[in-house]
Parts: sequence; structure tokens; C-alpha cells
Amino acid sequence: MNSSTPVPAFPVTRPLELADKVILDSIFAQLQPIVSEMTFAGLFLFRHAHDYRLTLVGDVLVVLGKGYAGDAYFLPPLSGDVAAALDILFGSGLILYGADQQFVNRYLTATGLQVLEDRDAFDYLYLRSELAELPGNRFHKKKNRVNYFTSRHDYEVDIFRPMHLDGALRLLAEWQRVRGNDDSRSAVLEASATAEGLQLAALLGLEGVTVLVGGAVAAFALGERLNRETSVCHFEKADPFMEGISQLMDQQFSSRLFTDCTYVNREQDLGEPGLRAAKLSYHPVELVRKFRAWRIL
Repeated sequence: MNSSTPVPAFPVTRPLELADKVILDSIFAQLQPIVSEMTFAGLFLFRHAHDYRLTLVGDVLVVLGKGYAGDAYFLPPLSGDVAAALDILFGSGLILYGADQQFVNRYLTATGLQVLEDRDAFDYLYLRSELAELPGNRFHKKKNRVNYFTSRHDYEVDIFRPMHLDGALRLLAEWQRVRGNDDSRSAVLEASATAEGLQLAALLGLEGVTVLVGGAVAAFALGERLNRETSVCHFEKADPFMEGISQLMDQQFSSRLFTDCTYVNREQDLGEPGLRAAKLSYHPVELVRKFRAWRIL
């Protein structure tokens, strides 16, 4: 991997590069983040969707981005004198996105700041063991869905490898075709990020699981380690016509990958009612609260 281009001083920025993985991996290993955006792979794969760019505010490395509606923001500063960097960034009129409760308590208690919860961005945190085992009555419906699929299909579960790439991309294309009426910018960009994640999985340190039916990839999920105790699932896709395969895939991701982790972060629901209901149905142990903040004085 080539060395990265020097990061310019704010307000000048430059695009996020693959070569930034080394420094950002090192920073995240020290920070041990709990919000799903704070991994290199997560940032890199959505660099086009959110126009992620790097800048230095004093000695502080900062990621700038944009929401799907084009609203500019910055993520919590990553190193150095964070308080000084916040003063400059807020002073420039930028909005902070993705601050967790600990960051709020440490840096955002001063007067003159508006700090608001961003419910649509809350991450869903689950016990990995519960997703892997589906124990008790709370998960009875999920287990029934899994049993429905496994009793009706000749299937195989395998760790994602390069040999599965073409099949996974075909499944993604079919998934997009079936959802043809959803041509929103967020859906198109998410599909593009998924495709690149499949293609660059090994280089980015992503791990995955596949469900094959009749030798063809019928479901896949990709994720990585978020912190010492938590994995994060970035992408999951399944054949929409196979009942129970999504539940099997979710179960297998948690039972086969990152088994030393206590938790699985399954990211946010973006305010979509169906996605919110689906994520809540798996009984999260916590919603990881995220906040936006900006200067009002």
C-alpha cells in the first residue's frame, strides 16, 4: 500500500485514500470507538456517498463529510487537542455529527452549543451470543424462520472468500433489480459501497459469511471488528424470495465470526420504519445514542 498524500491544514481538505488505512487503523485501535461509522472500511467504502475528506485542524485529524441531502458536517475529531479543534470547526459554522454520549459529556457541555440526539442514526447493539443461539421465547419466531428455510433447501454456509465474489455480486445485482422502484440516492450509493466492499474485502480487513443454495450465493454478510468487545456488520443481502434465509444469515454471521466479541453492532435504521421494526425485533441490549451539535452563539 502506497504512502498517503499529506493531509492539508483546515479549511483545505483532500479526499480519503486507501493509503490512509494505516494511520486511521492505528487511531481507531487507540480510540476503541462504539459508533459504527468509526472504522476505516466504513469511511472508505462510503467516501463517495458522503464525500469524506481529511483535514488537519492544528494537530488534530478531522474527517469532513456530507449527508445524503448534501448537508455538510464533521465527525468527532480523532487526535490531538480536540477541544481547540472543535472551537475552530464550530466557529466556521460546521455541524458535528456522530458524537457518542461520552464525547458529549467530555467536550460538548459548554454554553453556546446546541446538542441534539439523532434517533435515526442510533446504532443497534446486540449480544452476539443471543443472535448466534436465538434462545428462549423472545427469539421463537426467528428460530422458526431459520427452521423453515433449513427444512426446505439444500444449503451450505461458508466463510466469504474470493471464490464467492462473482456470485455475491450477481445476488447484489438481482437484489437491486427486485427493488427497482427504490432508486433513491442513498439506496444506489449503498449498493455501490456493498459491491466495492465485496471486491476489496481482504484488503480492507472485512470478514463475511455466505449462504449457498444449489451452489449459488443466496445471501452474504460482511463486517469487521469495531472495538475489542464489538463487531460491526456493514452489509447484508439475501435472496428476497427465500423465506428464512435472512434470519439464517444473521445467525451464522454471529456464530461463525468474531466469536471473541461480546456484542454485535448492526448499525442504524436511517429512520426507515420497516428497517427499524426489523432491528428492534432482534431485541437490542442497547441503542448507541449519537448526537449532532452546532454553535448557536
